[in-house]
Amino acid sequence: MLSQFKKIALCTAFSVFLITPNTVFSAQKYTIKISRVASSTHFNKSSNESKSKKINNIGIASWYGYESGPRYKRKPKTANGEIFSPHKLTAAHRSLPFGTKVLVTNLKNKKSVEVVINDRGPYAKHRLIDLSKSAAAKIGISGIQKVSLTII
Repeated sequence: MLSQFKKIALCTAFSVFLITPNTVFSAQKYTIKISRVASSTHFNKSSNESKSKKINNIGIASWYGYESGPRYKRKPKTANGEIFSPHKLTAAHRSLPFGTKVLVTNLKNKKSVEVVINDRGPYAKHRLIDLSKSAAAKIGISGIQKVSLTII
């Protein structure tokens, strides 16, 4: 029975998948359906692929910073190695890649700010993102607030 089906090996950087006809393989950007038509195999890209993929997420945001003064001589570094500055428009997110630009919108007053992910966190439960002090101030957050995230 195996001889009547063509097997195809899809190689990625980490895995090899053996796929037989009428199998569906899903990846982040593509859904590949393999079908057998006239003894040949065709790969069909799904139509839901978009080059400028935007993801909206709603959750609780807070802000973070560090104390200044003679007691705090060393400035803390972010998870990607930069020196943290509360004056830059940056943010901490648990899983987004470093360098990702995110539009954060305060759902209470509809103000928005574009931030760059350069740190990991928040470590408090039920928080979606931690904004730098200046980014939080631009959209009117002084504690915690419900926000919307859109990846740019």
